[in-house]
Amino acid sequence: MTETLMQSLSVGYSALVIGASGGIGNAVSRQLEADIGCARVACLSRRNDGFEVTSEDSVRTAADRFASDSFDLIFCATGALTLNGVGPEKSLRQISRNTMMQQFAVNAVGPALILKHFVPLLSKKKRVIFALLSARVGSIGDNMLGGWISYRSSKAALNQIVRTAAIEVARTNPSSLIVAVHPGTVETELSAPFSAGHRRFQPDDAARRILRTLDGLAPDRTDGFFAYDGTSIAW
Repeated sequence: MTETLMQSLSVGYSALVIGASGGIGNAVSRQLEADIGCARVACLSRRNDGFEVTSEDSVRTAADRFASDSFDLIFCATGALTLNGVGPEKSLRQISRNTMMQQFAVNAVGPALILKHFVPLLSKKKRVIFALLSARVGSIGDNMLGGWISYRSSKAALNQIVRTAAIEVARTNPSSLIVAVHPGTVETELSAPFSAGHRRFQPDDAARRILRTLDGLAPDRTDGFFAYDGTSIAW
């Protein structure tokens, strides 16, 4: 990490990782705790806490647990590519209403609810970061292959949600960063069936790259969509 974050840690940097039992979320929490020495790392996950991203009651209850806390970094690592054994479509003929609705519920509506209830937990009047995992395939401008319509569309919706939230939050805290992050192809259960032929990162390596990228962003980069290496991705 850069000197900026290391200096912040010395005065009590506090982070929350949502979706902390998944491959990337778990790696991010480990990096914050072990390698960086973050003063406090809180974690939420479906596996360990019963956190259900598609239930507003669950999201609200989880946020209420931290009502007396404030965080410098909130990292949302929730999301799904395959749901109930159904993977991404290869053609228009494979579109299923139910599958598409589930993709939007998990990848767009859920993160929107997380922003709604967890943005108030960001520290006030200082540089703070709320990062949400997106995917390059959610980029409309970068789509040259087609396919994966439900997943692509749900991530494109997430990107719009992130950008809109960033504009609103910046009105009260100009030092805030609300961004979407593409982690690259990471060796996780989510990507394993679809990653053949792609450069793959170990989760810890991906987490280090993501955190380095986030640390290097100035507040005027809020509402952006960034790859793990800090490069901007077209909406």
